[in-house]
Amino acid sequence: MASGSGFCEECSRLLKEFTVHLRKVCREFEQKMMDVFRELSQCTCFRSTPDGSLLRKRTQELPSLHLLYDDETLLNLGNLQALSRLATSENTDLQMTAALYYLHLSHHLKSPLPDVFMEPVMALLLSTDLDVQKTISLSLVNLLVKNNVCKELVIEMGMLVPILEMFQSGDATAQSHLCACVTMLSTSESNREAVTVDGIMPLLALAKSYDPQVQQNATWALLHLTQSDWSTRILCQAGAIPVLILLLQSSDSEVQFYSCTALCNIAAVQKHHPKLLSIGGHFLLKSLLTLMSSSVQKNSTQACRCLKTLSKNVLIQEQLMELDCVLPLKALLKTSSPVWTESAITLLSALSAHPPNNFQDVLVNEGLLDEIGQLLHHHTSSSVIITHSCKIITELCSSSMGQQAVMESLCLSGLLRALLSQSLSDDIVLHVTSCLHHLTALDPPKSNMSLTITSEQVSRLVKLSGQIQNPWLSYNSAAIISKLEMTGEMVQLLRPHYTTMVEYLLVFLQNKDVKFQQLGIATIFNLKKDGDFSSLLANSELEAQLWKVHAQTEETRRLLQMIQPLSPSSVNP
Repeated sequence: MASGSGFCEECSRLLKEFTVHLRKVCREFEQKMMDVFRELSQCTCFRSTPDGSLLRKRTQELPSLHLLYDDETLLNLGNLQALSRLATSENTDLQMTAALYYLHLSHHLKSPLPDVFMEPVMALLLSTDLDVQKTISLSLVNLLVKNNVCKELVIEMGMLVPILEMFQSGDATAQSHLCACVTMLSTSESNREAVTVDGIMPLLALAKSYDPQVQQNATWALLHLTQSDWSTRILCQAGAIPVLILLLQSSDSEVQFYSCTALCNIAAVQKHHPKLLSIGGHFLLKSLLTLMSSSVQKNSTQACRCLKTLSKNVLIQEQLMELDCVLPLKALLKTSSPVWTESAITLLSALSAHPPNNFQDVLVNEGLLDEIGQLLHHHTSSSVIITHSCKIITELCSSSMGQQAVMESLCLSGLLRALLSQSLSDDIVLHVTSCLHHLTALDPPKSNMSLTITSEQVSRLVKLSGQIQNPWLSYNSAAIISKLEMTGEMVQLLRPHYTTMVEYLLVFLQNKDVKFQQLGIATIFNLKKDGDFSSLLANSELEAQLWKVHAQTEETRRLLQMIQPLSPSSVNP
């Protein structure tokens, strides 16, 4: 009878027995091999034999035999003693045997490597044979990546010295391994100082290498050293900034990404800006603008992020204007990738929020609001795009030219459309209503909104006005309604909601915040232009509350009159 595995019970039993027997045979064979090589390593014959390559050939076959065994077998005391003898041998073939064993360990070890097993590693790093050094350095990188060895122990044992000395070997493979090793060591905060002090100059030299892999690993290591203020300062003092800026023009996209990210980290500290700008001809900004147009998405995104960080500097804003940065940013807004679009609009949002004001005029003249209107219609669920679109519209409406541009674009209809998106959080809808509220304070957009808004959008605003979880979302939504012009069509849109509106207006009048009370009164004044609302208001709880607020206001006025005249200097000493 077949079991769940597809075999009958007898076949399953035979297969299990065969597997157990095979493992037993392999274990015995492996143990015999280990005994043979242990005895060979102890014999002085191999210290002088010219044909040590034979031993290397045999030992290179050894790792495959370990695949069936656990960490306990790989890390037993006998293996440690053999590794110690091999690593300290004068014969480079024996050293390579130990290095290959560590390489195998680095691929298959599942538990932390005991500290005592690190002593042969140090001996192998000091080997005079470059192949041995390359093999053991690669093993160390693998062990560090998998967290099989303690990064702090590597520094404490003094391994950084031979690692940095190997930078001078001129061998691209060795240098790549060592760059990766230094990078992994620098991820530990306690190691970063030691790596920074001793490793910066070799890393900067290797970052200029003509070998792509060496250059990539060196730049990766430099990036990790920009993750703390102290090491970033040392990097800048050592001349890292010009090197990193030149690497932005590398033909290797990974090098571009690492150098751009490192420069972004440096730019986050404003005191480094003078050095960043010290290279003439706006070289940094030109390089970043070029990288921003890269077909590699992460590079373009990172360039935008770096420019956004730098844009807090007024001098850099002026330089970006001179370099006509709006055109490539507008091109990114039109891409089909949300990542590119979000990066570009985030930078434009930052630029629009900073002086000088003539930069805002440039953005308007370049037709940015037309692009924003299109984005609002096509990206109704993107929180980033909607949030920064709202910020840009609000900033650019500070001038009459900006207000006119909003009127001629799809911005207003796009904002109203965003109100209906069910995928946006309340925080994002708050940005939308805040922007719409700002527009209703301006005459042209206010009139246009009254003509554009739909019954569905009115219903949404009424619902948002009545929610109590987010008071300012409620306030903004009600403020938009209070500014709507009470035309015949608007009255028809609002009448179905009068009962709901009375409820939230009553809450506003009962609010201790004067701003909510004032908004409630202004809304009632606007709605009373419709006789139906006046009838609903008469003898209602809302009307009673309105008179109560009136009485409180009169009482406040009477008390103020008692202490007249009240000079401004007495209020603001």
